[in-house]
Amino acid sequence: KSVGMYALSSDGGIAALISEPAIPGEIFWQQGGQLRKLTSTNDALMAKIRLGDVEYAKFKSKDGTEIAGFLFKPAAYIAEMKYPTLLRPHGGPVDQYEWSFDFTAQLFAANGYAVLQPNPRGSSGYGQKFCEAIFADWGNKDYEDVIAMVDYAVTKGIADPAKLGVGGWSYGGIMTNYVITKSGDRFKAAISGASEALYVANYGHDHYQKLWEWELGLPWETRALWEKLSPYNQVQKIVTPTLWIGGEKDWNVPIINSEQ
Repeated sequence: KSVGMYALSSDGGIAALISEPAIPGEIFWQQGGQLRKLTSTNDALMAKIRLGDVEYAKFKSKDGTEIAGFLFKPAAYIAEMKYPTLLRPHGGPVDQYEWSFDFTAQLFAANGYAVLQPNPRGSSGYGQKFCEAIFADWGNKDYEDVIAMVDYAVTKGIADPAKLGVGGWSYGGIMTNYVITKSGDRFKAAISGASEALYVANYGHDHYQKLWEWELGLPWETRALWEKLSPYNQVQKIVTPTLWIGGEKDWNVPIINSEQ
């Protein structure tokens, strides 16, 4: 279960907003070890629609590291068929996909897609060492981890290897940039949302200047590292048709790199 907001009562009870893959957030009450559902806001709607089954998958990355993620099967899944599959890296990178209802993934599943939501190295929820594994080393181990989930879905006979797409937002867009510069023509289409590609262009332009300096150093002192990590410098390798998209007034991840 994924727990959102919660409140404590004077008698020791806990009211919490809880979600599961088939429950888009309802209020539950827990007291004395018993969990009781209080609201039914979405029950009538959920009774009318078909959801894709969700698997919490575990698989090995290229170097043997165990990685986990969520695999959404198409709503009308037939085991004998292979399906067009979307790799959806999450943002952050210090973030995670959770065991909860995901509207976007289910929307894709309703339209016949399998959806892959990996939690690669750099994600939260798997310990400090796992989270720090990509420090100043983006698009390396985490790239291998997200590709490992694609390999897993293909091996399981769910993903059609000839019909793969990739896309995400923020660091999910950044990871998309790494995927399309490293994977040749494996993916047939990509969407890179609110992403970054030429990192030195962001320095002094977005609001992460302190974090840029902390992780990569000053760009005029450690320029080689900045350029090594920037997918922009591998743009000649991109053969995947790609849509770059961002918000005109997005100052969290400015549109400058998408324009470039």
